[in-house]
Amino acid sequence: MRERGILIVVSGFSGAGKGTIMKELIRKHSEDYALSVSATTRQPREGEENGREYFFKTKEEFEKMIAKDELIEYAKYVENYYGTPKDYVEKHLAEGKDVILEIEIQGALKVKEKYPDTLLLFVTPPNAKELKERLVGRGTETMEVIESRMARAAEESEVMDKYDYLVINDELDKCVEEMHRIIRCEHRACSHNADFIEKIKKELKGE
Repeated sequence: MRERGILIVVSGFSGAGKGTIMKELIRKHSEDYALSVSATTRQPREGEENGREYFFKTKEEFEKMIAKDELIEYAKYVENYYGTPKDYVEKHLAEGKDVILEIEIQGALKVKEKYPDTLLLFVTPPNAKELKERLVGRGTETMEVIESRMARAAEESEVMDKYDYLVINDELDKCVEEMHRIIRCEHRACSHNADFIEKIKKELKGE
């Protein structure tokens, strides 16, 4: 039987390339990982499917989930709820898959509080100049929006040291393999091997 998976939270500045890294990681190592699907009360966009991009819920359904403690974390943005359903995450962890949550910093720290064994990874470009160039290069936002994203990144940088590892996204392939290595090493952390440690202690005592 496969060992239990670990919960991984990935955050980073807007424009750092988190989504691209996640897609590539799952593509290369699909047998190891599951990307958590969030629940939301926002309307599906064209081409989105329930259970693939999001679990689409009504406001009442979502609030019931909150009341029943069925979410690992949740937040409200612009009148819509977003959250991570516990069931989905637990099912994949039990199957031995490492579950990745791609969420913002406040949510990440809430998850770590609730589940101290969570591995927190922070994705950043090599420098601030590169971050701004990537945001401009998207060509989807006004300079005003870009400046506000840079200001937000400056605020977010204040809590980078709360994360377990920093992943510098300079070259995509290298970055994906580095993230994979960090997660594989985490499986050998003593905190994830309490049962094994207890078992070998008993064996050595002849119990």
